[in-house]
Amino acid sequence: MRCWESRLRWGVVLAVLCAGLVDAHSVLVYPGYRGNNLISNGTVEEADGLGQAWINDSYIWPYGMQWMYPCGGMPTSTNRTKWPTQGGAISLQPGWFQGHKTAFVYFNLGLGTIPPNMSHVMLPPFQIVGPTNNPYPGTFCLPQVPLPANISVNVGDNATIQVIMAAQHGAALYNCVDIEFALPQDCEEVTTDNCFNSSDITFAQVFTTGNLAPSLRSSMLTGFTFLPLIISGLLGFLV
Repeated sequence: MRCWESRLRWGVVLAVLCAGLVDAHSVLVYPGYRGNNLISNGTVEEADGLGQAWINDSYIWPYGMQWMYPCGGMPTSTNRTKWPTQGGAISLQPGWFQGHKTAFVYFNLGLGTIPPNMSHVMLPPFQIVGPTNNPYPGTFCLPQVPLPANISVNVGDNATIQVIMAAQHGAALYNCVDIEFALPQDCEEVTTDNCFNSSDITFAQVFTTGNLAPSLRSSMLTGFTFLPLIISGLLGFLV
């Protein structure tokens, strides 16, 4: 069994993009992903505005496969990646297409060979900030993503890691890797070749107003309350 697959680098990404063959958005580098879901075909009209349709005995993906919940249109893999029982590294290339200068990222876990859902949260959501809204190179890696709270697993158990990237316009992109839990020494070693952070991708915190001092939180809420009235007044003035 492999421990990870698809160690793609930006040279490959750039070549494919320039060839005009890709209309997708992110690649799970480590521990790998279910398979190549960098596919976009057909037209929105053919799909009647849906993200997927069955046309001429095959599926079309006018928006790209990665828009499809839960795993970007890919079925469960039969060749699983070994991943440590106490958690491990996850590495992602987020800039494969335009519109991803900022994005929220989620790591979830689905338990079982074919998980009924992907509802076990591995980490709180966080934001990445890239250099441009155009396609850009770069990789980020979290070297130790833990198991979800109150979840315990055994060597040989199957599960699926789901990575979601919510783009700045609100749409969500999905990638998955099907794993078999194993002892760390039986997994591919995490090195600077397969787990690193590019200098052109930074991180931003995601927080709620509950993290703010009461006085500041009250001021913010007051501002939001009057914002519609202010906008309405400005529009009335302009008319």
